[in-house]
Amino acid sequence: MRISIGNDHAGPEYKHAIVTALQAKGHEVMNHGTNTSDSVVYPDFGHPVAIDVESGKADFGIVICGIGNGINMTVNKHQGIRAALCWTKEIAVLARQHNNANIISIPARFTAIPQAIDMVEAFLSTDF
Repeated sequence: MRISIGNDHAGPEYKHAIVTALQAKGHEVMNHGTNTSDSVVYPDFGHPVAIDVESGKADFGIVICGIGNGINMTVNKHQGIRAALCWTKEIAVLARQHNNANIISIPARFTAIPQAIDMVEAFLSTDF
């Protein structure tokens, strides 16, 4: 599976852990996120993920920011994007099952890294 990921300064550790977990399962990951905690503007990292998913370059997207809402609103401005802000595994599953979400938005300041990995795995393995 091809997955595009982007994050702002709140999510480098999350992104690294998620990318490591995804690559261990054989997924191809396109990284559009920052790798430092230096302050950045989240749309700069959300739009490329939405474009990857929108164009078919990626099967799914993952976006991460502090509360998850800002980057979620950014990617949802794109045609064909159905991004879901998720803070539990159950919400991630329901976002796929009921809404056919194609991008998961993770609030780094309100989830733990193991929880975020579980949400991503559930999101990617759940059918619409």
